[in-house]
Amino acid sequence: MLMDLSFAAIAIMVLLGVLLDMRLGEATRWHPLVGFGNLAIRVEKKLNVGDYRFLRGAFAWILVVLPLVALTWTLTFALAQFDMLIAFAVHALLLYFCLGLRSLRDHTLPIARALMDDDLPQARTLTARIVSRDTTQAEESDLAKAGVESLLENGNDAVFGTLFWFVIAGGPGAVLFRLANTLDAMWGYRTPRFNDFGCTAARIDDALSFIPARLTALSYALLGNTRLAWQCWRTQAPAWSSPNAGPVMSAGAGALNISLGGAAIYDGEVEQRPSLGSGPRATGKDIPRAWRLVALTTALWVGVICLISIAGALYA
Repeated sequence: MLMDLSFAAIAIMVLLGVLLDMRLGEATRWHPLVGFGNLAIRVEKKLNVGDYRFLRGAFAWILVVLPLVALTWTLTFALAQFDMLIAFAVHALLLYFCLGLRSLRDHTLPIARALMDDDLPQARTLTARIVSRDTTQAEESDLAKAGVESLLENGNDAVFGTLFWFVIAGGPGAVLFRLANTLDAMWGYRTPRFNDFGCTAARIDDALSFIPARLTALSYALLGNTRLAWQCWRTQAPAWSSPNAGPVMSAGAGALNISLGGAAIYDGEVEQRPSLGSGPRATGKDIPRAWRLVALTTALWVGVICLISIAGALYA
């Protein structure tokens, strides 16, 4: 665990992991999370059949997650006995593979550009790549809303939750969080197919995200319209179906002073979701604003980690 490492090393590894992510982005070939997703698809097809689907889902989660987390822990522990610098580098590399900060930018800012160029077909195509809702007939406000919501929610799922668990447990902690979050995104649906099988994945992700999500919501509030963000978090989050997405997205929408939520089409049916935020409906120009909020929150977290590390080193 990172409690065993020097304070300065924690800050350096976090900074290095974030810089690698922003410089290199996602690996275009052989990305570990893509390989994990393919493995999860095969396991789900084999085990999500017949009776006892809750137990089958719990076993599937253990089967695909724990061996990989144990492998990363064994690797980093063994390297630490051999050479701490190499171990630190591997921790930072694991963090890089688990972060998705640049990926958020690369997938959402082109949507904003397409909307500002009045290229609605292109914006629909780009938005469909990052959300599960139907975008074939979506208008500008629907696409802008989807882009902002994806940025705010995935700020926690792909960035801040990963940073939180990295500080707690190093590379293995980041791996555990991202694998659990990936399985929730793949299996954690309340549908006839996944309601029982994906229950374990959804509940574990809820537990791992509980603290990071609230720290993310607090960070959004501090860096935006604080009063409105806090008001929206307090009054709107309880109505959202996800215990963690509710605080994150309501606080983020309030911080940006825009309205999100509302109707969205899933599997051909209109789903009325609770309102988020307050103010005018989101437009294409709000997607870059949401990205800046996520980027500033990342800088805030890295800065706080560095300050705590410096203070720890001075008083250790």
